[in-house]
Amino acid sequence: MTEITQQNLYLLLPFKVSWEADMLAEDEHISTIEAIRRVYSSAMYKQLEQESTKRWHEGPVSLYQTI
Repeated sequence: MTEITQQNLYLLLPFKVSWEADMLAEDEHISTIEAIRRVYSSAMYKQLEQESTKRWHEGPVSLYQTI
C-alpha cells in the first residue's frame, strides 16, 4: 500500500469531492456544478486538501456533515 503524502493526496480528492457534491446536490436540490463549487469553497475542503489533518481518511458522511 502506498503512503498518503501531501504530494499524492491530490489523487484521492476528486473521489471525495464527487461523493460530497452528489450528496449536496440531492439534499439541497441544486445542480451538480453548484454543489461542486460549494464543496471546493468549503472549510471542509480546505482541511481535506491538507494531508496533516488526516480528513482524507474520513468517509463521505462524516465529511458531508461538516460542509
